[in-house]
Order: sequence, then C-alpha cells, then structure tokens
Amino acid sequence: MSLDRDHLKSAAAKRAVEFVESGMVIGLGTGSTADFVVEELAARVARGLAIVAIPTSEHTAGLARRLGIPLASFSEHSRIDLAIDGADEVERATLDLIKGRGGALLREKIVAAASQRFIVVVDQEKLVDRLGEHMPVPVEVAQFGWQATAAALENLGAEAELRQDGGQPFVTDGGNFIVDCHFGPIVNPQHTERLVKMTVGVVESGLFIGRSSAVIVATDSGVDIMTCPGGKMR
Repeated sequence: MSLDRDHLKSAAAKRAVEFVESGMVIGLGTGSTADFVVEELAARVARGLAIVAIPTSEHTAGLARRLGIPLASFSEHSRIDLAIDGADEVERATLDLIKGRGGALLREKIVAAASQRFIVVVDQEKLVDRLGEHMPVPVEVAQFGWQATAAALENLGAEAELRQDGGQPFVTDGGNFIVDCHFGPIVNPQHTERLVKMTVGVVESGLFIGRSSAVIVATDSGVDIMTCPGGKMR
C-alpha cells in the first residue's frame, strides 16, 4: 500500500509543534516538511500562542509572515529555545542527518547550533542504516573557484555535481553555490564531515552530526519519537 507522504509529514509536524510553548524563540527550517511545521505553528499562534521565530530561508520567512507568525533575528535573540526542521536522511542508530536538499543548509546549521533543542520531522522513508544510502551530501561552496573546490571534494571520494536551477547554477540565500556530493553509504560521517569542512572553498556541509535532540517519524501505523543518548527531549 502506497503512503500519502504529505499526510504523514503533516501528522509528524503537528506532533513536533506540541513541544512549543508560549515565550519561546523558535527556529523554523526549510523544505516541504518544514512548511507543514510553519502551518501548524501558525494555527497555534492564531489561537493565542505567543512566540517569535527565526527562519532559515527567505522562503520560510515569507510563508511565516503570510501566516501571521512574528519573526525575529539573531540581533535580538542569540539563543533559540527550540528549532524544528526536516531532513533528507536520518541514520537510525545515531540520529545523524543529511540536510540541504532545500538549499538552506548553512542557515539551518547555524540555527541548529544555536538551539537548546533540535527536533527533526520526517516520514519513515527518510530513515536509513547509513547516511548516503539514497541521498548525496549537499555542500555549500563559494562561487569563486567552485570548480577547484568540486575537484577537491572528488578527491575525498565523492562524485561532485553542481546543483542547477533552470539551467543555471542554484544560488543560495547567502549567495553561494551547492555541490551535491555522492559518497554512497558513509561509514564514518563524523570523519567525512571534518574532511569536507577542511576543504578550501567549502562554506558548510549538509552533514548534521550529533545535533538531533529527537526525530519525530510519521509511519503508516502512527507517529513515533526517536531519541538517542544525550537527547534533550522532555
């Protein structure tokens, strides 16, 4: 039986938003699942929830603004109480992530790093035994010399492909390019993240290692919450 993925994403988003309380500063992610989170959060704001949100992309900012969610910035709040975002892949044993298919990985990682808790919302098809099984690792790179940067990433064992948008290079909100790196199943994601980040020209990688507080997974039988040792869920 095929799954209604939008229905699953909506169910998981609704569960995640239950952790939001009045007075919180909330980090809002980017992507199709994050859009469901924004919609669920807006419904609670309309019913009187008092929060401010820091978005990870211009797309999310526009959606939140249209739906009536008050926005803030790091100039006003240097710390975030709770961030909620989606992911492209989640490693079952560790809750490590690949993110960046939506093109906002740099801002997403800044928000995740500044958050006391980071909740990830996915459907069951995003769960994998090893990161890289199905998805490439997005790597945000400087436009200048991107060809040299891509070549250096290929020397790490990746098949590097410049992301396109309508026949032109995709440009992030920060003015950078994205190189999608196909490593295949990654044996040591922490080591790979370190090597990628050490590559000259790399701004940030889509490997999110050790950052998840919990992963909320929508399955065809319901919504599950996965945590790992050190997770900060209440």
